[in-house]
Amino acid sequence: LRCSCRRWGGLVQAGGSLRLSCAASGSIFTFNYMGWYRQVPGKQRELVARISSGVATNYADSVKGRFTISTDNAKNTVYLQMNSLKPDDTAVYSCNAVSPIGINYWGKGTQVTVSS
Repeated sequence: LRCSCRRWGGLVQAGGSLRLSCAASGSIFTFNYMGWYRQVPGKQRELVARISSGVATNYADSVKGRFTISTDNAKNTVYLQMNSLKPDDTAVYSCNAVSPIGINYWGKGTQVTVSS
């Protein structure tokens, strides 16, 4: 999985927006789920958003209404649009994909820093 940050550096002010993208090497329909996780030093990695079959989605309570996960099937890419960012959203964000037999694939983490 190849992950990139739409905006260079991943640094944004509170209230701002950022979009993360993650491209799969093959069809995203190969996977049961694709999603984004984030981790802060000293804390467990947490699920931010996940999408299944390009349709069904679920979000962490802390990001509902602010973040949107979506896919571009033609580009085999999953996106995480993050709006109304808060300093608490500061973390390393990683793309994840889960195969039908439960194998997890991880993209390279991207640092997102939200300044107050």
